[in-house]
Amino acid sequence: MKPIAVFQHTEVGAPGTVVPILESLGREVRVIRIVDGEPVPDSASAFGGLVFMGGYMGVHDDLPWIPRELALIREADAQGLPLAGHCLGSQLLALALGGSVGRHTAPEIGWQPLQTGGDALAREWWGEFADREVQTFQWHGDTFQPPPGARQIARSAHCENQAFVLRERHLLLQSHLEMTPALVERSLERNGEQLRRQFALGNPAVSDPADAASELALRTARMRAILERLYARWVRGCG
Repeated sequence: MKPIAVFQHTEVGAPGTVVPILESLGREVRVIRIVDGEPVPDSASAFGGLVFMGGYMGVHDDLPWIPRELALIREADAQGLPLAGHCLGSQLLALALGGSVGRHTAPEIGWQPLQTGGDALAREWWGEFADREVQTFQWHGDTFQPPPGARQIARSAHCENQAFVLRERHLLLQSHLEMTPALVERSLERNGEQLRRQFALGNPAVSDPADAASELALRTARMRAILERLYARWVRGCG
């Protein structure tokens, strides 16, 4: 089997539980550290699937690696390789495959409920977590419009476009189900002022700062179980 490539764009946007989940599913993982200046691979053919993590930048920013990743995504799609994206990663997938990305009405930050779908496709991906409200960690100011043919498997009250499946193999996740306690703490340390400012402004899509760092072990463990179920379905299409 070929390794799964996981693209890390920032320090805060580390893969978190994605790597151990994929390894627990029997897959070798190679982390492509864009954050450290590692180049985008010239071809997707060396990999069985590609995963794109989050980051503070936007898909329209003038950064040299963004058009290279967009081209790689299109190449991988043409080769039939599964793709997955988290937050910024989902927006990169959406833009590369025919959707669009723009500013959301307001930032969505912190612990927020996610409503998973209950139809046959959603149950195929979410398993026992289908047709339920689950808690996830959010930190985004942009949102994506899905590519043509994408089918929705989750939404939230404050951001409609949360999770989609495209071509039965690509997974677009706006939220950060991959977080560990350390990554949540790092996010709050680096970017907590934005959370506090938005909460003070009365933004309903922002969680209470006093609650943001509570019960992290329990909350992230629950998210890991959910994400493991999603990736168990996703890796079935990997070469």
